[in-house]
Amino acid sequence: MVIKVFLASSSGSTAIKKKQQDVVGFLEALKVDYTQLDIACNEENRMWMRQNVPVDKKPTNGIPLPPQIFNEDSYCGDYDTFFDAKEDNSVYAFLGLPPPPGSKEAEQAAKVLGVENGTPAEEPKADGSVDASAEVPVEERNGDAHGEEEQAADEEEVEGEGEGGEEEDVADEETAGDEALAEEEEEAVEETDEVTEQANAQEEDEQEEADEDREEEELRQLEDEEEEEEEEEEEDMEETQEEEAE
Repeated sequence: MVIKVFLASSSGSTAIKKKQQDVVGFLEALKVDYTQLDIACNEENRMWMRQNVPVDKKPTNGIPLPPQIFNEDSYCGDYDTFFDAKEDNSVYAFLGLPPPPGSKEAEQAAKVLGVENGTPAEEPKADGSVDASAEVPVEERNGDAHGEEEQAADEEEVEGEGEGGEEEDVADEETAGDEALAEEEEEAVEETDEVTEQANAQEEDEQEEADEDREEEELRQLEDEEEEEEEEEEEDMEETQEEEAE
């Protein structure tokens, strides 16, 4: 099975170039065999890619943009679905390939298979040993006299705790105040980071949309130029036929 990655070598879109580099770089890091097929310099590659991307996977304008990924003739997905698979450690499943032994994806698959098939429960001990939590109470084992001694020791501990209770309460209040202040500072920093991330994400989305629009415009211009060339060739052919007829 050969993985096919359809790319545009002469794309003017920065976003598309970055996506193509991400896909190719990750496949090379995984040592996955793949073939690059250029749609900018090869009309057959461009037409094959457009015809074999499923209709429900195409954008609203009907023109799929690179990179597009196939396993032989089977469609795998575009950059967005590839990125999601990479985040989920399921790239081999995305590509329709078996994960190599020892990889994270293979370990996850083994865990899922184990859960589906069930795991053996722990068997109870056969030596008849008694759990420590089930031991006989101290009073019953050593007599009531020993139990009274323990009760007196417990009362002394309670009195000692009562004397230092107030100091501990004050220390707890100070600690709680410091923790609350630290939490407020952390929340303020997190809010600032979220605002910054949202602004950056919005700028990236706007840049990607602009790049995609520019790429689509370039593809349309390329198609228009091809149509004009075909019309000129037809006109030249007609003129030649007329001259020969005369």
